Amino acid sequence: MNHTLWIVAALLAAVALAGGATKTFVPIRTLAAAPGGQWTGHTHPAVVRTLGVLELLAAVGLILPAVLDIAPVLVPVTALCWVLLMLGAMATHYRYRESLPIALNSLYLVLAGLLVWGRFGPYAF
Repeated sequence: MNHTLWIVAALLAAVALAGGATKTFVPIRTLAAAPGGQWTGHTHPAVVRTLGVLELLAAVGLILPAVLDIAPVLVPVTALCWVLLMLGAMATHYRYRESLPIALNSLYLVLAGLLVWGRFGPYAF
């Protein structure tokens, strides 16, 4: 199970890194034209960029604390924050009637929930 939790953390970190880099560095018009990105055209650019930076920090927080063995409790804390972020993302995509992003966010939420359970519970560092 420990290996599974590492794989889940790595997968979520990759998703956070890709999403964070996109929201942080890609022009808002390009984001708004992409599938699932309609909300970015109706949101203040600073909010989109802030979410991008938070996702980049989540990518770091899901891996580095455990790898460096410096405050590894930050891994499940970050995963818990990811659960909250996914709930917000699902609500946002629901408002725009975007079903595929909701399904993906639901998957990420379940994976993050597994990571929270495992690292706060029986498979803590």
